[in-house]
Amino acid sequence: MQPDIRVRRVYDDPAPEDGARVLVDRIWPRGLRKDAVRLDEWAKDVAPSAALRTWYGHDPAKFGEFRRRYLDELAGEAPCAALGWLRQLAATRTVTLLTATRDVTHSQAEVLAQLLRGAAGQGTAERGAGERGAGETDAPGDAVCWAHLVCPECGAMTSEGHRDGCGLTPR
Repeated sequence: MQPDIRVRRVYDDPAPEDGARVLVDRIWPRGLRKDAVRLDEWAKDVAPSAALRTWYGHDPAKFGEFRRRYLDELAGEAPCAALGWLRQLAATRTVTLLTATRDVTHSQAEVLAQLLRGAAGQGTAERGAGERGAGETDAPGDAVCWAHLVCPECGAMTSEGHRDGCGLTPR
């Protein structure tokens, strides 16, 4: 069963169906008091780096490249651990990823939501040891858990199909 992962703006009023509300921005949203926002967690470790966020500038034309670079960042030790925690949380309840970004469909929250939905039940523990490379671990959220779901050329989730012009598109 696919986990119920939702994406919303942190400025939106909480809804009963939100489940666990997790802020996935590295910096605190402008104009909000910490005591006024209903959050279950602030997952800074899965947020894009300041350099990547600045480069991207929320330009939808750069979203494909942003997504590729962001997925590369998520392969780090701290992001992998945070992803593992989010996967465990999503296995037990609805999770709403919150961001201050205006265009949530072109945000890191949407990339994370797709990643968490696509990686459900496909952790390294369920795959044979022969499918893992040397030095890869079984830590929940480890990059090996989900890296096979992302096309290395176009950055698209392979379950959703490759982007036009991708050289790895099956013929």
